[in-house]
Amino acid sequence: MNISELLARNARKYPLEEALITEGERINYKELNCRVNKLSNALIGKGLAKGDKIVLYMPNTIEFVITYFAVLRIGAIIVPVNAKLTAPELAFILNHCDAKALFADEWLFGQVKAMPESIHLQFYKTGEKQDEWESFDELWKNGHDLEVECMLTEDDEATILYTSGTTGDPKGVLFTYRNILSAAIMMAVEMAMKPESRILHLMPLSHSAPLHLFLVAGTYVGASHILAPSFTPELLLKLVDQEKATHFFGAPVAYLFTAKQPNIEVYDLTSMKYWVYGGAPLSQPEVKFVKERFKTSNLYCVYGLTEAGPSGTLLLAEEHDTKAGSIGKRGALGTEVAIFNDSGQPVEPGEVGEIVLKGEGVMKGYYKGEEATKAVLKDGWLYSGDMAKYDQEGYVWVVDRKKDMIISGGVNIFPKEIEEVLSFHPEIAETAVVGVPHPEWGETVKAFIVAKGAVEDPKKEFGSFLADKLASYKIPRLYEVIDQLPRNATGKILKQVLRKQHQTV
Repeated sequence: MNISELLARNARKYPLEEALITEGERINYKELNCRVNKLSNALIGKGLAKGDKIVLYMPNTIEFVITYFAVLRIGAIIVPVNAKLTAPELAFILNHCDAKALFADEWLFGQVKAMPESIHLQFYKTGEKQDEWESFDELWKNGHDLEVECMLTEDDEATILYTSGTTGDPKGVLFTYRNILSAAIMMAVEMAMKPESRILHLMPLSHSAPLHLFLVAGTYVGASHILAPSFTPELLLKLVDQEKATHFFGAPVAYLFTAKQPNIEVYDLTSMKYWVYGGAPLSQPEVKFVKERFKTSNLYCVYGLTEAGPSGTLLLAEEHDTKAGSIGKRGALGTEVAIFNDSGQPVEPGEVGEIVLKGEGVMKGYYKGEEATKAVLKDGWLYSGDMAKYDQEGYVWVVDRKKDMIISGGVNIFPKEIEEVLSFHPEIAETAVVGVPHPEWGETVKAFIVAKGAVEDPKKEFGSFLADKLASYKIPRLYEVIDQLPRNATGKILKQVLRKQHQTV
């Protein structure tokens, strides 16, 4: 089985059912498969073949999906990249993955139109042909509609997804079809996807969870996909209401921003059966706020990382009332989860260790990264870099990223613990805690605060709030009130930006 065959099968089984829905167009599975065949034949005519790396630089559009399936159909390796990347960031990936072609969207063309001057490969853009950029629209429309049969197996290489590079250059995570299909089947089963399901895609399809867990999983069962090129809270509410979406995946920040919409009550959200979030847990007060505003109990947390497919654990809807903030207590379908100490042994409840994962969704390895692969794949386990502990009932609570741990005066401090307590302060909208250099202790704790209003003396205000809630060595000595926290395209807070910001003030 391969991903291209999923689409071809749906074209035979559900030819007239809606496959893709956008603001301006709706196409069924038969038409989608036809367009993919046309583009596949055109790519073959351009000399592109099995094993070639083809980079996809587009937002969530019909063209993204057509290109994704067409590249896989000819046996090439698809490399989707985030539509928010700058030209230098994109150039790094093009060079690193040995790209043979780049497909870009007209909306993004201004950022990359000069690319052919420094990189030699095939360039395509939606819209009209311009200079060395050929027209994507002309390319697929002039292709033959003869069915292209993909003969690849589950052991063949399919995709390279680049990590966000929050701690250095991005790494290319290489997946086989087996890896991707394992993760997709897991989500289809765990979230009860069916042909009648209507999956809303507002998070970038260039990232593993939206792509593998929702686009591929939804295609596996023959569901309909609702696409929009960018997220806004208003658009989320509008599309759930209009299109009667049943499944949505978003970062926690997407839920929190949407929950704050003053007119949320005017939208009918009752069609949504699975509000899924991941990337970070929601705290208990945040879960309560989101559930009240969305008028739902269908909130699910998924934990995983790109290198795992992603697959990992999940916190079910009925567990949120008592275990909000946890990532659940069992591995998702097909995945084993454990917490190991520094000696590689399982930890006891309450003891902090590193989350490790095992399953067929785990990556083949980092592309051109043998040493980096060896550092995280050990004895069949993928080491996540996430520090966590079990409670007495076996639920897993992420303490922090291993790289974010603060060592002050020889004592380990986990910023996430401090952030969770600060989240209960009524005047704090958001917060991020980092370690910053200290001449005597090595590091000291600093809290960056996004406040709801004016704060005259942050240290006095927030320090006194924490005084009876945390041990004294955990309480931040430094505070800085800022307008917003820096985030990457998936909503994760960029703590290295905050550390640099501290050094420049």
